[in-house]
Amino acid sequence: MTRVLIIGSGFVGRGIAREVERRGCEAVLASRSPLSGPDRWVCLDVTDPAACTRVLHDVRPDAVVAVHGPSDVTWCQQQPRLALKAHRDATVNLVRAAGTTRLLMISTDNVFDGVAEANDELTATSPANAYGRAKRAAEVALDQHPDATVLRVSLVYGPEEPRSDKRPNFAAYCVRDLGAGKIVNAPVDQWTTPVHVGDVAQVTFAALARAPRLLHVGGSERISRVAWAHRFADRLGASRTLVAAVPKDSGPYACRPTNSCLTSVLLPDLLKDWGLRIRGVDEGVVDTLRAWP
Repeated sequence: MTRVLIIGSGFVGRGIAREVERRGCEAVLASRSPLSGPDRWVCLDVTDPAACTRVLHDVRPDAVVAVHGPSDVTWCQQQPRLALKAHRDATVNLVRAAGTTRLLMISTDNVFDGVAEANDELTATSPANAYGRAKRAAEVALDQHPDATVLRVSLVYGPEEPRSDKRPNFAAYCVRDLGAGKIVNAPVDQWTTPVHVGDVAQVTFAALARAPRLLHVGGSERISRVAWAHRFADRLGASRTLVAAVPKDSGPYACRPTNSCLTSVLLPDLLKDWGLRIRGVDEGVVDTLRAWP
């Protein structure tokens, strides 16, 4: 594999691009907005079928990773038709444009309703919100491709450059505000299995060569957001009193499932084969602080 086209140039997409380059391959990021920095970038509105065909023809990738569509769960809840267009319809365009080129799509734990504390690849889907419904529809669309993998990931976190137009991932929010002595609002009744962006990137790259049609990637520990914020406070030397334990329905987490948690019946053996591992919460906290921009 020499060239990977990554559709989506946000936090996760750029993390995957770094891993592709680290492995000695060429990463090409595609999105509507130009990038700053050295990354190779092409303009693409993935909801435009002609544009998808043109970019795939011009770039000629050995594999495609789709990290497209808005991941702001609240926005998707407010704009369900636009969310469906950005996720499902865009996936249809990519499937048609990719032909037989290997295609991997990053999906979400929001395809489950959050009642159970854990969900593996055998668990029946029941989307919790408009974002989950849009992503599940995209998964169904991807199934029409002959060489595709859906990679469902739990809450992805890690060091992130601040942007005025985007809310940072939860870990970055904790580091930024706790480090500045500010209050962090953290739901006490919403649990996740957070997974570091570096681990998602490594699994994604490995899965481009060989992976089942569906694979879950979650962290090794189920933790509430408030407990997770406490871990960051402790490492930063900040008082835990800066972490305000709030109900999820009181803020932007209202439409998220109670349990945004993933387990896997397939990943443990694959990690052994690939020589990879998923770091735990405490290790991820330390690594996030160490790499903080």
